[in-house]
Amino acid sequence: MREAILQLQRRDGVVEVTMVSPPVNALGTGLIAALHQILDRITADGTARVLHLKSALKVFCAGADLAEMRANLADPSCVDAQIDAVRDIQAVLKRIETLPMATIAEVGGAAMGGGLELALACDFRVAAADAKLALPETNLGLIPGAGGTQRLTALCGPAVAKRLILGAEILDGTTAAALGVVHWAPPRPELPNVAAALADRLAKLPRAAVAAAKACIAAQADPGRDGYEEELQATKRLLLDEPETRDRVEAFLSGQR
Repeated sequence: MREAILQLQRRDGVVEVTMVSPPVNALGTGLIAALHQILDRITADGTARVLHLKSALKVFCAGADLAEMRANLADPSCVDAQIDAVRDIQAVLKRIETLPMATIAEVGGAAMGGGLELALACDFRVAAADAKLALPETNLGLIPGAGGTQRLTALCGPAVAKRLILGAEILDGTTAAALGVVHWAPPRPELPNVAAALADRLAKLPRAAVAAAKACIAAQADPGRDGYEEELQATKRLLLDEPETRDRVEAFLSGQR
């Protein structure tokens, strides 16, 4: 991992990953590879309970790397190279989405195209009230291809997804919160503290319980899975295999919580 692309800090179960890839944290091969490396490390680290993703730049992430896109599309016969690049973005976003821990996107600036798709892959989104969020690909005659049509529809329903995607509308953080695209939209000066407080609160929760809850929530959207049965089996595993669960339940039952 190159320090110029991602910076990592840890505190009490929170892994804070800061994107530092000037000028706009474009989702090119370098940033995607660095994210994969970070995810490898987090997955192998049993002490990590929260991934907190943020940016050191004025923008959160402006989406696809235009230089790479230009090179991929220089010859129309090589369009598959661009499809492969988007497939790589899909893969890393899927890894973020399915991490067995809570994930937070702190959006302090523009999250455009793939940048918003990156934020949508996280469990929680906290955006500054004046941040700019959009899936504007239809302006180019394209569509959001890194999961935007799927995640935004699942999150907010087809009406909101059509408003943003078909209309290529740019939202500020306040409007995005009203539509359910983000969870909170504090004033910009308060954003870092709000996001950090959320990360610290989530880090106090047992990782196994959070992972099980995420898996069961995901089951709701999959007709091939029985979410009710998964709830029962997850509860059984937590009670049998997780000392932290047993300690917390015993403390609750004895009136200590």
